[in-house]
Amino acid sequence: MSELSSAREALIAEAIGEAGRLIERLEALAPALDANRQALVQSGQAIAGQLAAFETRMAAITENAKLQAVRHIARRTDEMAARTLTAQTRAMEEAALAMFRSELGPALQRLSAQQQPPGKHAGPFARWQTHAATAVVTSALTWAMAAWLWAR
Repeated sequence: MSELSSAREALIAEAIGEAGRLIERLEALAPALDANRQALVQSGQAIAGQLAAFETRMAAITENAKLQAVRHIARRTDEMAARTLTAQTRAMEEAALAMFRSELGPALQRLSAQQQPPGKHAGPFARWQTHAATAVVTSALTWAMAAWLWAR
């Protein structure tokens, strides 16, 4: 049995030696792990600082994009309003011209048919009667058109 006990003692001694070497390696590993932990903490702080700067830049970029979008929308709205105003003005001019042609033309024809030809027993102001009638009718139609447009 002494052989068995000496082999057992030899294995225990060798296991203790291995455990000692393992403990020495673990003790040597602790400073390296601590250094790595410190490096990770510093990296995390650096990333947090960079993230704050990135968020600031992104906020500025977003604000600039919103400003550009609002300017674009305002410019397009102004262009559309100008085109609409031009189209409405043209339509009103065409409507006024059509109204004058349809209303003033027949009225002037009736007036000219009712009048005597100038120079035959009409007196010295006969030539100006047509012009005066035209001016009166035109003025009345202009006032009516302005009142109609104002009432809208």
